[in-house]
Amino acid sequence: MSEIAGKKTTESRHGSANLEDAPLMPTPEIQKLWNAVHAEMREEFGEAIFRSWLKPLTLRACYHGTMEVSVPTRFMRDWIQTHYAERISTMCTEKSADIKRVQIVVVQNAIIDDTPEVQASESAANAEKKDEELKKAIAEISSPLDPRFTFDSFVVGKPNALAHAAARRVVESANVPFNPLFLYGGVGLGKTHLMHAIAHAMNESFPEKTVMYLSAEKFMYQFVKALRANDTMAFKEQFRSVDVLMIDDIQFIAGKESTQEEFFHTFNALVDQNKQIIISADRAPSDLNGIDERLRSRLAWGLVADIHPSTYELRLGILQSKREKLGADVPDSVLEFLALKVTSNIRELEGALNRIVAHADVSKQEITLESTQDVLQDLLRAHDRRITIDEIQRKVAEHYNLRLSDMHSARRARNVARPRQVAMYLSKILTARSLPEIGRKFGGRDHTTVMHAIRKVEELMGDDAQIAQDVEVVRRALTG
Repeated sequence: MSEIAGKKTTESRHGSANLEDAPLMPTPEIQKLWNAVHAEMREEFGEAIFRSWLKPLTLRACYHGTMEVSVPTRFMRDWIQTHYAERISTMCTEKSADIKRVQIVVVQNAIIDDTPEVQASESAANAEKKDEELKKAIAEISSPLDPRFTFDSFVVGKPNALAHAAARRVVESANVPFNPLFLYGGVGLGKTHLMHAIAHAMNESFPEKTVMYLSAEKFMYQFVKALRANDTMAFKEQFRSVDVLMIDDIQFIAGKESTQEEFFHTFNALVDQNKQIIISADRAPSDLNGIDERLRSRLAWGLVADIHPSTYELRLGILQSKREKLGADVPDSVLEFLALKVTSNIRELEGALNRIVAHADVSKQEITLESTQDVLQDLLRAHDRRITIDEIQRKVAEHYNLRLSDMHSARRARNVARPRQVAMYLSKILTARSLPEIGRKFGGRDHTTVMHAIRKVEELMGDDAQIAQDVEVVRRALTG
């Protein structure tokens, strides 16, 4: 606020300067009334809302039945005007019949010239400068986007089809289709890839929109930093001024009550402004332990899309896409082997392919199934420990409706021998056991019997669709 030739300038609710009516300094009685109303706000709206929004309200003037109060930013004025102004005005008029209305204005920096033209010019310049500073602060807070994680590089399959379609819908819709979009799934299944893809596409399709992407941990760090600096107002303005807010791994704020409280209010503020919110987590909202119930409820407001563990077909498709991007000469048999063996998550699957390509490049050797098994010994052992021959025998027996003892018996009837051969084949491709070891687990059979069984099943899978389907069903049951 500035004193100009004995007059005070104000910014009206719509941002224009009013020089006709010089505001009068409030009398002690009006100041006392305002102090009482200010204290009443804390009690009625609660400590959190009072500290966040209402505490900065300052009585400036009182004239013609209007009580004028100020706030430091346009953002705060607009928010209070929308959510609290009506009640505040009622509080004031109830205490004095002389008060007809409450006007909330923004106090700006001092202006040197008192002509309306200069004031308008200065106000526009200040507003533009503030917007630029705000955008710069948001850009500094946002996490960098990985250029590799786009929709073009995302391989779609049955496990992630819903999440992918929802992400596309958010980007392609002019309005907010659902709020929030909540993506969840296990580690390394593609949540972060989709989040980055959305941000990239948003920046390209709607360059005028402000997109903020960061992890829940970084959100918490920024909030704690603002608390320590006693500058929570700037924090609120930054996070509540974006058009699209994207928070990755929301489960990390579990148990952090203050951070959850602030995120809760940020969430509500953005939804009320019809701004898009996109959240990811490792589990569904209802399963987020340590998250306040009212926040969990809001996280489930929009569309909740889960990403299931990958299937063999999806893993193979991802490897084929990755091979093309790397421009590497990797045999199909190696990709099929990796898709069968590395089933935990996509990140580990792509890492395995990178390893064998890098090894071949350094050693100047071609990539073969044998070299792949050699390079990935540690990874394959870790995966093989998860599936045992006993588990394979049990699953095969269940599938074919046989007794488990049939896996070890000497019975040669076809309805028993064929499932036993399938179990031997799966034992070979899903474990690191040698042929003699596998033979011993099947009633002490010779390794040549196991070898014959493997070849027979491979042959049948190419000629008999039912056998191929049976093998795949059991394999999926074992690998998840």
